[in-house]
Amino acid sequence: MKTWKVQPLYATIIEILERKGSLSDVELFEALKAFYKDIGFDELNQTLMRMEVTGLVTISSLTRGKRLVELTKK
Repeated sequence: MKTWKVQPLYATIIEILERKGSLSDVELFEALKAFYKDIGFDELNQTLMRMEVTGLVTISSLTRGKRLVELTKK
């Protein structure tokens, strides 16, 4: 049974990136697991894609299979 999350995933991602700075996608996923026990990597990828399209974050490739997630400067 799924329940509603108290805070949207994108808001938690923004909070984590403001606190810790830029992170790899794996580090961000591990930080999010503390808040959302049932989060999957697919859900994180979908949210990051929406956030990148709207201009909230920039994502660049670090190495093969690893990406850097940065909060866009305003």
